[in-house]
Amino acid sequence: MTGLVRLAFAAFFFFYFAYIGLMSPYSSLYFASRGFGAIEIAALMSMFQITRIMGPFAWGWLADVRRDRLGIMRLTSLAACIIFAGIFFLEDYLALLIWMFLLNTVISSLMPLGEAATVHALHRENGFDQRYGRLRLWGSIGFITMVLGAGAWFEYFGIESFPWFGMAALIIMTLLTKALREPAIEVTEHAVVKFSHVLKNTHLQWFLSANFWMIFAHASFYVFYSLYLDQMGYSKGEIGLFWMLGVLAEVIFFYYQSHFFGRFSTKNILLAAYLIAILRFVLMAYWPNLIALIIAQLMHAATFGANHSASIKMLQTWFSGPLQARGQALHTTVSYGIGGTVGGLCAGWVWEHWAPEHVFGVAALSSLIGYLCMRQVKENK
Repeated sequence: MTGLVRLAFAAFFFFYFAYIGLMSPYSSLYFASRGFGAIEIAALMSMFQITRIMGPFAWGWLADVRRDRLGIMRLTSLAACIIFAGIFFLEDYLALLIWMFLLNTVISSLMPLGEAATVHALHRENGFDQRYGRLRLWGSIGFITMVLGAGAWFEYFGIESFPWFGMAALIIMTLLTKALREPAIEVTEHAVVKFSHVLKNTHLQWFLSANFWMIFAHASFYVFYSLYLDQMGYSKGEIGLFWMLGVLAEVIFFYYQSHFFGRFSTKNILLAAYLIAILRFVLMAYWPNLIALIIAQLMHAATFGANHSASIKMLQTWFSGPLQARGQALHTTVSYGIGGTVGGLCAGWVWEHWAPEHVFGVAALSSLIGYLCMRQVKENK
């Protein structure tokens, strides 16, 4: 992977996550400004997770069959631009619901395929440990940049300009896909049969189960963390600083990840991430003083940063070559799609029927279950 190609991948991650940094915190505010109620907005926002259940795997299957991950990414990113432009014309709620479904279905292809292409290119030159984190951290920087920049703009000029930010991020990201490159995908006979065979591997099943429980736990954090802090009396500016602290922690891990991968096995890094997640959510639930909350946010470096990188690396134990995109998509579907959806729904029920702090208590329990599942996984050599 040449320096220019690495720059292209870094820029792609930056603008993809800049788009996520716009949609995740601000789309609900935009929909509210258009007069939709809480239940209507909840249904619109649910499309982010629902489309991750089937979308990534379908796109991954197509990319592996065609052996053209980058071609699929260029097609879906262009489709995302065209679909997103509909926001300037749609007024009816049902039309916007369909718009959200279609938009997120095509967007769901980009990160699994982008990750697969990055990992494939880096593994061909044995550069995953040294370079993956330093490419992926630009996604986190893009997220921070959009959250802060768009937030400041909306504060002074209003949320009505929201669509223009999204359109700009998608157009730039689409143009960047033209500069992405990866080595040719090796042709392997009976790849479909091999994929079915791999799914029967008990160690893979334990690994996917562990990831399901980890993202199940983090769904509580993503959905209710801001509201939790708000109920404790923190201002919106202070809540934003807490979020930024967590993202900065993951950036630091991504930058220095080669030091960890050079000293510890992938499995041990994952086990440590699960143990830290248990402690993190216990602190958030039952000792939510300022110092504990700051420490908990710094733990995001482990519970997201280390867990994500080590999971991507461990996937290579079972999926490589023509199976890589489907393996990456399967991981996204099981963890972020199903785990995120079910975790968010369960967190909402706990928040409503028990108490806010128990949302994070349940997250700690699910992290413990994930830890026990990961212990059953065969070491990644």
